[in-house]
Amino acid sequence: MSQKAAGAYRTIGELSQETGVARHILRYWETRFVQLRPMTRAGRRRYYRPEDVALVRRIHGLLVHDGYTIRGVQALLASEAVGAPSVDVSALRRIRDGLAQALAAAESR
Repeated sequence: MSQKAAGAYRTIGELSQETGVARHILRYWETRFVQLRPMTRAGRRRYYRPEDVALVRRIHGLLVHDGYTIRGVQALLASEAVGAPSVDVSALRRIRDGLAQALAAAESR
């Protein structure tokens, strides 16, 4: 398959292949993140705009690499949408790491 231009719309299969996120997960995310709304055409075929692709990459990174939960990502995206103060991600990571260490210590007792 040839590489599409950066601004081209992606089908769910193309987006899945590009990001490594399974199609069923992408469909699930559409039900959980109001910001993720691909265009739909005849036959309910989804077409993801470049901003949708960027959002999918961001959600994937937050969930997989940064350790956020679905609710955590929802809250983060919601706070950004209403112009709330930005979240200090490094402080959240320190808290998460501290909690993980405390849990590990409690389990070893």
